[in-house]
Amino acid sequence: MAIEVVPTGAALGAVVSGIDISAPLSESDMEAVQQAWLDHQVLLFRGQKISDDDLVRFSKHFGELDLAPASATDMAGSQALSRPEIWIISNVKENGRPIGALGDKEADWHTDMSYVAKPPKASVLYSLEIPPTGGDTSFANMYKAYEELPEDLRAFVEQHRCFHDASTTSVGETRAGFESVTDIRQMPGEMHPMVRTHPETGGKTLYLGRRRNAYVEGLSTSESDAMLDRLWAHCEQKKFAWTHQWALGDLLIWDNRCTIHRRDSFDASSRRVMHRTQIKGDRPF
Repeated sequence: MAIEVVPTGAALGAVVSGIDISAPLSESDMEAVQQAWLDHQVLLFRGQKISDDDLVRFSKHFGELDLAPASATDMAGSQALSRPEIWIISNVKENGRPIGALGDKEADWHTDMSYVAKPPKASVLYSLEIPPTGGDTSFANMYKAYEELPEDLRAFVEQHRCFHDASTTSVGETRAGFESVTDIRQMPGEMHPMVRTHPETGGKTLYLGRRRNAYVEGLSTSESDAMLDRLWAHCEQKKFAWTHQWALGDLLIWDNRCTIHRRDSFDASSRRVMHRTQIKGDRPF
């Protein structure tokens, strides 16, 4: 069956058919998939029935994988993981303990793990259980957000760096081992340029991480907050975004170097179980 790539019609994203991720893929098929990914930033593969081994094998076509942190594997409970590269994203609890991360709350717009020196270049997420409503994932195109910045904002971001907070998650929870931030100028994390060059496409993209506790180098806290509020108001415009409503067997891969994403909340009494892998990246430049 021939591969077909159908754009979503929104600012980013495409649906790929003609691929069975449970089977090894040919070199030509993966070249087509990787080019579609660079062209559309987010790819959706529907109706997949795959094991953790399949998920890892597919993900490795995009680069070396990160291992799940100890905190993630400790959560797994009876969801025994055959591969150390698998992260569980879930609200399910067993014996009073969560089996995965991020629960059922809304997740703010963010780029995965931008608070480290070399943030992951991509994330892959596969649905095993989904709630009847809610939990939708939205993506925004940061190429387009950069291209359409007003001239004063573009000139500013090209000359400044932003500090990315490591102390909180995308759902606003304080990470294990960290304390709540009281002074954003003193928080743990990493400084990155506000505009980065995509190493594979050569395109420029706005790189903000997430809004919470972010700080622009060289500004007062009030000046930094005002500037970041303007930038995020620009990025969050619907014209830059696409929203995915999950179905069982959906697999998404997105490019963290040129997109941001968020998740809707959902009913805590519903089950949501997703398996995720993460592809290692380089320091933004």
